[in-house]
Amino acid sequence: MPISKRNRTVTLSKAKKKGKEHKEAIVNAIKQALEDYASAYVFTFENMRNQRFKEFREQHKSTGRFFLGSNKVMQIALGRSVADEVKPGIHKLSKFLRGDAGLLCTNLAKEEVQRFQEYEEHDFARTGSIATEKVELKEGPLDQFTHEMEPYLRKQGIPVRLNKGIIELVSNFVVCEKGMPLSPESARTLRLLGIKMATFRLHLVCCWTPEDFEVYNEELDLSDVE
Repeated sequence: MPISKRNRTVTLSKAKKKGKEHKEAIVNAIKQALEDYASAYVFTFENMRNQRFKEFREQHKSTGRFFLGSNKVMQIALGRSVADEVKPGIHKLSKFLRGDAGLLCTNLAKEEVQRFQEYEEHDFARTGSIATEKVELKEGPLDQFTHEMEPYLRKQGIPVRLNKGIIELVSNFVVCEKGMPLSPESARTLRLLGIKMATFRLHLVCCWTPEDFEVYNEELDLSDVE
């Protein structure tokens, strides 16, 4: 009788090994990029979207390389102290790899890299994002929706009804309040309405070159950066 595939034992050791190899590959890639490019920057980001960042990175792939992922892995690649840094003074970048941060290695002049901060791409906000404006629907017909959408709209907490095949809002309805976190229902409703409240931006934190180290955000605590 043939052995059932359902009862076959599956080892997870390969998955664990792959994770370690992936981290080593990132470390090696960063070290190589530090050889290939003249300067390195730490940046932070708002409202990261994989597709938006992929497009931005594609625009600049001929002049530099971006790294996102584990801050700890990036710190290991750079070195976290004078004793283990891969380039003189570059361990100072590691101290700024905190939270939503990334690393850029590039040959662009500082003035050109600073223009990255002017880049903005609007997208739909996700659950938990802070509403940038108040959105309120007024009582009356919602002509932008077909009658099939009525059950879905009610599921989002919107007080609607069908009147001769037309969706009507039976009373004014506040989708979100400015400055308040978006609920899952609010985020879905804003997407239905085509309202984009999230803006993808990059902010430069600091820059390393073989000659200099510069911090752009003076509000950061630099007491532990030697």
